[in-house]
Amino acid sequence: MEAALAPLHPIVVHFAIGLLVAGALLRLLSLLGRPAFAGGAAAALLLAGTVAAVLAAQSGDAAHGPVERVPGSNAAVHEHEEWGERTRNVFLAVAAAELAALWLARRQKARPALFVSAALCLGGLFCLYEAGEHGGELVYSYAGGVGIRTGAPEDVNRLLLAAAYHQAQLDRKEGRPQDAASVIAEAARRFPTDPGVQMLAAESLLLDRRDPAAALEALGRIAVKPDDARARTRHGLLTADAQLAAGQKDAARATLARLAAEFPQSQRVKQKLDALSR
Repeated sequence: MEAALAPLHPIVVHFAIGLLVAGALLRLLSLLGRPAFAGGAAAALLLAGTVAAVLAAQSGDAAHGPVERVPGSNAAVHEHEEWGERTRNVFLAVAAAELAALWLARRQKARPALFVSAALCLGGLFCLYEAGEHGGELVYSYAGGVGIRTGAPEDVNRLLLAAAYHQAQLDRKEGRPQDAASVIAEAARRFPTDPGVQMLAAESLLLDRRDPAAALEALGRIAVKPDDARARTRHGLLTADAQLAAGQKDAARATLARLAAEFPQSQRVKQKLDALSR
């Protein structure tokens, strides 16, 4: 059961957040006595949100294994889990207060239970914020679950490509072009039939290795689909850049002229051709 819940964790979490925040705000508003629907809506949302919180905690426990095994992420995973469990526990107490209020309403004695629920909601919202904040840190700072939620090879491959691209950008920014070239070369080795990756490798030969001849040779081996306008434009622009770097100004002008004729709407091509024609 828990294994089946693991892929649903991101979905269930967002339901829990929406239901609990809306329910807590309506419960606080209901203490003012208006609008009339606030009390009943708050009870329904808080009870539904608590169920979602329980499922979120269970699905999170089921999903943490692969994320936790990534070096350096263990502490972040456990901190997120602890705040998630605190949120679940506080809102379980809120649900108990809400059920008590529903029972006491028959005797016109529900108000103390509603105040207890409202007070607990304040603590619950704090825990919910912390759980969400640590969950966001786990996803965006540790790539927790990114590319591995489904376990599909193509998703993991996309994660690897994204990491290679961003690492190369960082290496260039910090003045390590050879490191950037190595990262991109490994990506190109792993994905030899992907035109986008191969163009990235050709660009790296030009920018990082400073080898326009090798870049032109690599670009010549790339087969771009005729109906892929974006890829054809990128391939042509890279070719023109490599030709210019190799001192082939006339060839670069001819390449850009062909691109401009084929893609007259491309402002980037037009700007490069105009700059070269001056």
